[in-house]
Amino acid sequence: MDIHEYQAKKILSDFGVTIPRGGIAYSPENAENKAREIGGNKWVVKAQVHSGARGKAGGIVVCDTPLAVAQATDKLLGKKLVTNQTGPEGKIINRIYIEEATDIKKELYLGLVFDRGSESIMVVASTQGGMSVEEISKEKPDSIIRSKIEVAVGMQQFQAREIAFGLGIETELIRRASETIIGCYRAFSELDATMVEVNPLVISNQDQILALDCKMSFDNNALFRRNQVSELRDKTQENTNEVYASDRGLNYVSLDGNIGNIINGAGLAMASMDMIKLAGGEPANFLDVGGGATPEKIVKAFKLISMDEKVKVILVNIFAGINRCDWVAEGIVQALEKIEIKVPLVIRLAGTNVEKGNEILKKSNINYIEASTLEDAANKAVKALAN
Repeated sequence: MDIHEYQAKKILSDFGVTIPRGGIAYSPENAENKAREIGGNKWVVKAQVHSGARGKAGGIVVCDTPLAVAQATDKLLGKKLVTNQTGPEGKIINRIYIEEATDIKKELYLGLVFDRGSESIMVVASTQGGMSVEEISKEKPDSIIRSKIEVAVGMQQFQAREIAFGLGIETELIRRASETIIGCYRAFSELDATMVEVNPLVISNQDQILALDCKMSFDNNALFRRNQVSELRDKTQENTNEVYASDRGLNYVSLDGNIGNIINGAGLAMASMDMIKLAGGEPANFLDVGGGATPEKIVKAFKLISMDEKVKVILVNIFAGINRCDWVAEGIVQALEKIEIKVPLVIRLAGTNVEKGNEILKKSNINYIEASTLEDAANKAVKALAN
């Protein structure tokens, strides 16, 4: 789960990271009042969407008067912001963050992510702040500092100081920089985050170390124990189908193809998508209804697939180990009694009670294409698409 910049800044601030003064606004008048409340003579108006590269897309505006803040907010609110991370569909701006402008002396990069190879938390830092980490690794690879943190031990003071020295921070600011780095680590580890990125982390002309822009992502599977984090979720920034799926206990990821999948088990789903690709097709989604694919879940899965206008063929691939094919077949029949499917439907059942499951399907009135193997199912789905 991603959160907005202003939400990430509030979290990091609670862990001792210094941030510029700012406030959220939902209207031009509110934005103008926020600017006057913050004070100063220059403000930054920031579109709050779940994406980086907002500045290049016109989502960040520097203003010299409160009136200019209101005008910039008026232009941004309700606008679809298209960045290189949102794709052509973009994201709608529903809220604006007003922040005091900072006189920047130096820009740095600081990020924390899971390194699955070493099964540890990896701190990635660079003297080239303001650039994406991909650009840094490509253009300035020698500037990247990596420090592995053992999960059982946690970040130590000496590690934070080493990173600060590696960033070329002045001696008198090392202590404050170390506190900032450790604050980011604590937020990462104590809130079940999967990523914390401060870009840029700046040293101001007043020798303050400030988190000027922040991104945080969290482990969805840990949100049940992090109510303060789950409450920050903004569903308007997420894929509509993915929100529908997660609210109904389905594991779903939207893709760009046109063959919709209803499959039980993540491994089988991945194999099915690979087989579709090998057959010359493109999967429209990853959809795992789980090992206990009850009739109710099958109905929900069909509703979800039918919401995707890209889908031109539906492939149902069920291997019943802990489940039963007759239950799944009943769910398919129930679903198609409630939902009109206007595209070809390919069904492959295997495993427990497969004969009963196929018999239920054949006795029903549903129009479908039967497949016997995974390869057969993928080939028939691609063929149905061509027809």
